Amino acid sequence: MKKIGVVYHSGYGHTTNQAKGIVSGIEGVENVTANLIVIDQDGNITESDWQELDASDAIIFGSPTYMGMASWQFKKFADATSKRWFNQDWKDKLAAGFTNSASINGDKHSTLHYFMTLAMQHSMLWVGTGLMPSNTKAARRDDINYLGSFGGLMAQSPSDAGADESPTDGDIETAKAFGVRVATTVRDLLR
Repeated sequence: MKKIGVVYHSGYGHTTNQAKGIVSGIEGVENVTANLIVIDQDGNITESDWQELDASDAIIFGSPTYMGMASWQFKKFADATSKRWFNQDWKDKLAAGFTNSASINGDKHSTLHYFMTLAMQHSMLWVGTGLMPSNTKAARRDDINYLGSFGGLMAQSPSDAGADESPTDGDIETAKAFGVRVATTVRDLLR
């Protein structure tokens, strides 16, 4: 059984909805399990959470994009991985990332690139979305990968939307497809 740790911070609940969509996709793949690990509002996770990440075959990083970057709570978590970096404890694990912001663009690529850099420093192997964009005239906001991201999962939640109404159904379906992508990659690549 392969294990995927989904470690994330969510400021208003929108990123939590993304994370749950990812886990829903992972759980649909045979012989793969997922563990949600929430970075709290002080930027911390528990010791048992650290052990779960260490035992995972893949780690998916998640954070809202605030001011063009991951939240400070996620950054605190990332900085706390330095001992694992020094020992290369996560070397050859698979890695992926997801983010959400209020604007369609919202500089989300800065956050995804930060996650990629963190993964590369840990000598991890990055998994992108593997999804074609919905970029035709017939495309609608609720289509899969409407935001057209390849490097990682993106979602958009209006700044005045509650967690019960955002991200869109299309962004949640994209999250599920992303979860399937990471899970099947872990299952098929790490035998």
